[in-house]
Amino acid sequence: MSELPPGLVAYSRSPEFDQDTLPAGLQRDHSTKAGTWALIHVLDGKLLYRIHEPSSETVLERGEPGIVRPEQVHEVQPLGPVRMFVEFFRAEDI
Repeated sequence: MSELPPGLVAYSRSPEFDQDTLPAGLQRDHSTKAGTWALIHVLDGKLLYRIHEPSSETVLERGEPGIVRPEQVHEVQPLGPVRMFVEFFRAEDI
């Protein structure tokens, strides 16, 4: 999937993290809650985005966000120096 489905609106955003401040919880298996989509935005550097079901690995860079589906188990790992944040979306009518 290369873009979010229609009808979603942004409702929250994480702080900006770098390779030193990226929380351990994001670097191990975790998921969004039911109904929550997310975009992982890389501002500088590279970030490994790993999805567990279905299994895939993608290197994210500036301008190439990673899409997280609701309840999808995933993790990220910095590949050297990186700056990133996560933007959260939900259905417009919630």
